[in-house]
Amino acid sequence: MPDLSVDYLDLDSLLSAEELKLRDHVREFVRARITPNIARWYEDAYFPKEIAPDMGALGLLGMHLTGYGCPGHSAVEYGLACMELEAGDSGMRTFSSVQGSLTMTAIHMFGSEEQKQRWLPGMAAGDLIGCFGLTEPTAGSDPAEMRTTAVRDGDGWVLNGGKRWIGLATIADVAVIWAKTADGISGFLVPTGTAGFTATPIQPKLGMRASIQADITLTGVLVGNEAVLPDAHGLRAPFTCLNEARYGIMWGAMGAARDAYEAALKYALERHQFGAPIAAYQLTQQKLVDMVLEIQKGTLVALHTGRLKDAGMLRHEQVSFGKLNNVRQAIEICRQARTIFGGNGITLDHSPLRHANNLEAVRTYEGTDEIHALIMGQAITGLPAFVTAPCQSATT
Repeated sequence: MPDLSVDYLDLDSLLSAEELKLRDHVREFVRARITPNIARWYEDAYFPKEIAPDMGALGLLGMHLTGYGCPGHSAVEYGLACMELEAGDSGMRTFSSVQGSLTMTAIHMFGSEEQKQRWLPGMAAGDLIGCFGLTEPTAGSDPAEMRTTAVRDGDGWVLNGGKRWIGLATIADVAVIWAKTADGISGFLVPTGTAGFTATPIQPKLGMRASIQADITLTGVLVGNEAVLPDAHGLRAPFTCLNEARYGIMWGAMGAARDAYEAALKYALERHQFGAPIAAYQLTQQKLVDMVLEIQKGTLVALHTGRLKDAGMLRHEQVSFGKLNNVRQAIEICRQARTIFGGNGITLDHSPLRHANNLEAVRTYEGTDEIHALIMGQAITGLPAFVTAPCQSATT
């Protein structure tokens, strides 16, 4: 029987026994709870909120945070979990990411002790859901242009504005809302039952169908001073949370790619054409080899980045390196895997095209390919290219 493993470089030998145990535990959960159901969830555009407490019990929510019911795992352990969750579906990894890397990280790093005690234990357990309101209809890659405002009103604040593409917003109990104040950008914890807060799901979608993204409208939302994240000042705070999510994505993308490869290899060994399994033909083998090469390289990138993160040596442009490379390569792997299935590959009986559709969204959120290229470009040249000079007149 051929070796169906993708680990030709024996990357598992670089992991500790504890890391392998955690990875395998999450893999078993995905195979038992997500894989048998994901085609139906994707088809029905359904996010299974009921698995949130199970993910909490496994320590998958806020798993890189410490205290307040959070397990305090290493960056590498968090990355391995993201890889396994996204091998099931990007939507499942996105849930862990929005809950833990974005919302819980914002509270854990920038919140008061009272805010941490109120929200983090329930969120770590999966009993409470959070969302992270940064992106707006007119302020995606340039959050400095956000139009949502927070104005002082006596002992509280009034928030007005809108957010777009906010994961989990329609089922969330609390929203971290970033808004402009007279002193700059600040973060606010807004219970979603507050008057004037409305979340509307974005539908229909061609990808991320087993996940929730929504528009948020804030109309005269009144919150008290206790809603302010006291240590969040300026865009550094939300960008810190975004980098946590971007780190998880570089691992997750390789999980989707690995699942697509494994499905394609199994199919190629079983599917016969012209008297032989299609795995026996040169063109099919070339496709499989190309997939293995990029999966192994991308996993090495993620693992090395995780070790740097655990050592406190990680730079933000290195996160951009991993997110840009791994998502871009994962999309190509999933598309190539789909071709091995022929026409059967466009059905939900097989995972590669579902993964590819999801990854088109993943390559856009938490920084587009272009944004990460510019982050790396600035690191390489020392010259920022996010804002171009005004166009010169043709007559000058």
